[in-house]
Amino acid sequence: MALSMLISILITFLVIILVLYLVQRLPLDARMRQIAQIIVIIIGIISLLKYLAVF
Repeated sequence: MALSMLISILITFLVIILVLYLVQRLPLDARMRQIAQIIVIIIGIISLLKYLAVF
């Protein structure tokens, strides 16, 4: 149980990092890129909290 939760958290963290990298590569202006990064981080934190059984 604990190992599967740890793997899920690790995969979620890696996906967040990958999406943040891809957002950096988008041809957007700085303000839109920053908004996209904030949205990705918020969704990632909520997802990680779900795995930690906070929600």
